[in-house]
Amino acid sequence: MINLYEVEEKLYDDGHRFICGVDEAGRGSLAGPVVVAACILPPFLRIDGINDSKKLSAKKRRELYKIIIKNAISYKIVFISEEIIDNLNIYQATKKGMLEAILGLDKEPDYVLIDAMPLGELAIPHDSIIHGDARCASVAAASILAKVARDEFMEKMDVKYPDYGFRRHKGYGTKQHFEALEKYGPCPIHRKSYYPVSKYYSKQLSFDLK
Repeated sequence: MINLYEVEEKLYDDGHRFICGVDEAGRGSLAGPVVVAACILPPFLRIDGINDSKKLSAKKRRELYKIIIKNAISYKIVFISEEIIDNLNIYQATKKGMLEAILGLDKEPDYVLIDAMPLGELAIPHDSIIHGDARCASVAAASILAKVARDEFMEKMDVKYPDYGFRRHKGYGTKQHFEALEKYGPCPIHRKSYYPVSKYYSKQLSFDLK
């Protein structure tokens, strides 16, 4: 069984105290923002049940979200819009969000753990860890903050654009979503640069996208 605190424990032993985890939610979605969170947990804090957000139920994520924001030394959640994603591409947009989240913390971290994304521009000592959200507690905490914040945003968009089923699939490419795109065309929060969306721009759209 993986010890989600092992990486942080080694860093604490090396003298680090303000370890920041960073993760995102929504990179693969066809609509809405990519949301990035950075989170510094108190040294040696143990939060029961913390894990990669994808492995948790929506109810458990919401419960842990409240615990994390209550106990965190500092956290920052950044929304990078679909317009920026279309202008930069998703990789650069995600990197932009991660840097903004880290630099936007109230407390400057002395070490940063990032889920997969290399951040060579970051002057703070850091490490990019593949599957970091399943291996590091601070990254798992960030993944929960990002996922819950993004899900709540997409649920609001479901009210604004009810034809697409955003509450259910959160903008990802499900059968229901593709059927809605086929019937209605894209709405203003769809990512125009993504092929499954862009191919519908030749159709008559239901919304004024200007």
